[in-house]
Amino acid sequence: MAAVTTVSGLVAAGVLSGAGTAAADATPQTQGGATATIGGLKTYGTAVIHQAGGDQRVSAGLFEMSVDGGGTLQTYCVDLYNPTQRDARYQETSWSGTSLGANKDAGKIRWILQHSYPQVNDLAALARQAGAGTLSEQDAAAGTQVAIWRYSDRAKVDAADPQAEKLADYLEKSARNLGEPQASLTLDPPAVSGRSGEPLGPVTVHTNAGAVTVTPPAEAAAGGARITDKAGKAVTSAKDGTRLYFHVPEDATAGTAQLTVQASTTVPVGRAFASDSRSQTQILAGSSESTVSATATAGWAAEGAIPAVSARKDCAEGGVDITAVDKGDEPFTFELMGASHTIPAGATRTVIVPLQEDQAYDFTITGPNGFSHRFTGVLDCRTQGTITTESAQDHNQPSPATVGGAAVTDTDLAATGGSAITPLIAGAAIGLVVIGGAVLLLLRKREEPTD
Repeated sequence: MAAVTTVSGLVAAGVLSGAGTAAADATPQTQGGATATIGGLKTYGTAVIHQAGGDQRVSAGLFEMSVDGGGTLQTYCVDLYNPTQRDARYQETSWSGTSLGANKDAGKIRWILQHSYPQVNDLAALARQAGAGTLSEQDAAAGTQVAIWRYSDRAKVDAADPQAEKLADYLEKSARNLGEPQASLTLDPPAVSGRSGEPLGPVTVHTNAGAVTVTPPAEAAAGGARITDKAGKAVTSAKDGTRLYFHVPEDATAGTAQLTVQASTTVPVGRAFASDSRSQTQILAGSSESTVSATATAGWAAEGAIPAVSARKDCAEGGVDITAVDKGDEPFTFELMGASHTIPAGATRTVIVPLQEDQAYDFTITGPNGFSHRFTGVLDCRTQGTITTESAQDHNQPSPATVGGAAVTDTDLAATGGSAITPLIAGAAIGLVVIGGAVLLLLRKREEPTD
């Protein structure tokens, strides 16, 4: 297997195919939680970014997202110099899968979120604490975003409004490191394997929801797989800490199955949200009751190697962690990035695939009985770049080139956070237009009749 540069997407995708299956549709493999679509800046003010090339005014404040299945999220940006894509889809993820994983001050950002707007909606009390006089919702959102950017991007940034700036200074100086919040819903591990006739698992539910609905595998009718507790009793609901098992008949042919769990809960403040389109990373500031889900897969066979594999982005190590387990009675050997790896029977190994920033990857791990698992994505772990737009105005829409939302263009999209080569492209385009005009004039002159 080799990394390639033709596949994009932030979150790894997985494919599992059973024995006798020639191909399988790609299905997203995530750590679970909420999936949402960004809608734009809803409450914001103005901030000033100080750079060597000059100051840049940008919009700064709260984004709003619509959750698949129902619910609304409010988020701040933690990825100042990357663009925000219109209608980008986001997935709840752990800090380790984003730039926060390598940021020693990520916990201070969580403190800011818990001690400012919108978690603190008594703006008069918040203003007194910050010595800010009075604060509007726009001032509070802008001041909070500015304080976050100082820790998430090490940016030299101030709020344009004096009261918002006082809030930003107060939050920055008062922040203390807090731990990463629990996921709204995950299944651990996301992949298991074993011999048919034995319980496969456990897969443990981790959630802050009071109850979780368990949906059995779609393949149950064909393979006979059921979701049970350890004693073999069917399970249709679960809670935090519940251990689930795939119960497969002893005479079942080698194959795979997938279970899904779903719940309605508020997503914990401080959870990261990453996009598969490289739209700027967000961090949760507030959540309504929202739909969250997670999936896990199982593979089984009667004998031989019986593998299960899963992948997780590891920004601290700069790559993707591939975890492989073999529950069979023979070793499982696979190729990864030109190297051969052997998992002894009954053992588990984690192999890191080192990648460069922004490098796309496409891995397929195959095994016995038609086993095939594919992972695709792009490593996007760093906050980096510069702002090149000379001026900006407040606007409430994200864009293909925005720093927390910013300047208005003639398509109602923000225009900051663009590439540094933009002026060169524009200059080249103007030059080509001039040359083209000169050529046309010359040709016309040659075609004019002489006296």
